[in-house]
Amino acid sequence: MTVRLPEGVKPFLEAAAWGDAAIEPLAGDASFRRYFRIRAESGATAMLMDAPPPHEDPRPFLHVAKYLCGAGFRAPQILAEDLARGLVLIEDFGDDRMREHIDAHPEDEVAIYTHAVDTLVRLAKAPVAQLAAYDAAAYLRETALLAEWYLPAMGIATDVAEYEAIWREALAPLCENKWQQVTVLRDYHAENIMLLSDGEQGLIDFQDALAGHPAYDLVSILQDARRDVSPELEAAMLDHYRREAAVSPDFDLHYALLGAQRNAKIIGIFTRLWKRDGKERYLSFLPRMWGLLERDLAHPGLVKVRDWFDRTIPQEIRASSPLDLVA
Repeated sequence: MTVRLPEGVKPFLEAAAWGDAAIEPLAGDASFRRYFRIRAESGATAMLMDAPPPHEDPRPFLHVAKYLCGAGFRAPQILAEDLARGLVLIEDFGDDRMREHIDAHPEDEVAIYTHAVDTLVRLAKAPVAQLAAYDAAAYLRETALLAEWYLPAMGIATDVAEYEAIWREALAPLCENKWQQVTVLRDYHAENIMLLSDGEQGLIDFQDALAGHPAYDLVSILQDARRDVSPELEAAMLDHYRREAAVSPDFDLHYALLGAQRNAKIIGIFTRLWKRDGKERYLSFLPRMWGLLERDLAHPGLVKVRDWFDRTIPQEIRASSPLDLVA
């Protein structure tokens, strides 16, 4: 099959001194972005991000990448950019992703997760990037996705205003300014961490970063939507984080609350990817997401949120696939 190359890519690469390079397409993700490996005749490689406007805007990625590199984190170096076409040439971190490496070398799991958690400890101590705040409006837009996409797909009618009010009350403590002082990458998990040849871990897919709570990215990696993380490993990594970072007395409550918020959001997003975008494979992740959400809702501080879920979405519905209802 012929791969459609981004418009203007040849002159872009020529201007960046990569005019002789071969262009190799790579697998895409859940967005409109596409990636290509650029391989020069010398053997040097780089990555080309195609983030075509108006669907994508590469400026947030560039902003966060430059912040991370400036703060001593391993984000890709920016080699060239064309904002009008949405083309960005970046450092190539290779193909050794955390997820596949651990699947092939499970004996490395603890060490790799410890390194990833240490990155979050460093982020919590670093000056926050200039970013929008992870505020009540952002949290509630995300929790609304479950009501907007998942509930209709499962044939469930609900009082959306009540749903929002319950989340607004639960999340209110996290919307104070003191919890908007850490750079939150927001999609920090085993498929977005690259293992580099020098032993460091490379960060990718951080264009949606916000200034928010330090526990959010911890939830993201320890309650991974795409990979099972054992409760034992999660507990060990939480203990490690508590030892290395300055955590508040309410840290465990905040972790569970952010886990519930994030997992409810992802259930909505994965349903949307099926209904709107035809990406049925994301439905296979829903059982994992429900298991994680129920674990978070078991925290005593989330009783009102848990009661809403218990009243609205019975266990037999949670255990069902939306495909069972449309078959």
